[in-house]
Amino acid sequence: MRLLIKNMVCRHCVAAVARVLDTLGIAYRKVEIGSVDLTAPLPPDSLGALDAALAAEGFERLDDPSAALVERTKLAVLNHVRSAPDCHLKLSACIEEQLGVPFDTISRLFSRIEGRTIEKYHIAQKVERVKELLVYGNMSLDEIADAVGYSGTAHLSRQFKAVTGLTPTAFMRENPPRKPLNEV
Repeated sequence: MRLLIKNMVCRHCVAAVARVLDTLGIAYRKVEIGSVDLTAPLPPDSLGALDAALAAEGFERLDDPSAALVERTKLAVLNHVRSAPDCHLKLSACIEEQLGVPFDTISRLFSRIEGRTIEKYHIAQKVERVKELLVYGNMSLDEIADAVGYSGTAHLSRQFKAVTGLTPTAFMRENPPRKPLNEV
C-alpha cells in the first residue's frame, strides 16, 4: 500500500517520516520524498495516530487525489530545479513526463488549489536553490546561474531581487535565515 505524504522536500524529511513510522510500529518497504510504501494496508483505527504523528512533524497524509497530484507536481518542480543542468526539457514537458498528465490539466488544478501558478512556484524554488548555493559559498554567481538553469547572472539577479527584495550580493551580506522549502 502506498501513502502520499505532503511537505516532504528533502532527505531529512524522509528520515523524519521513517522515524514516525518506526515509533508507531508501522512496517514499510521504502520511504521516499512524497510517499511511503507500506508492507500491508493500515487498519483504519491506526490512521488517526499516524496523521497526528505526521502533523507533529509538519507533514500530512494525502487522501484527496487532486491534492496528491498537486503535491506530486511540487516534487516534479523540485526535481526539475535540482537537475536543471541535466534536464533539457521545458518545465511543462518535464512535469508532463514525470506525472503522465497533460500540463494544462495540472496547471489549472495547481492554480486552483495553491492559489498561485506553477511558474511562480518554480521561480520561488529556483530562488531558494540559489540562496542555498550562495550560503555554501563554493560557487561563483555564474556557476550558480548555470546550475539552477538561468540564462545568465543578470536574469538570476533580476528574479532574485524580484522575489527577495535583495540582490544576491546584498543577500550574502545580510544572510537572513532561509524559509523551509515547503513554506515557499
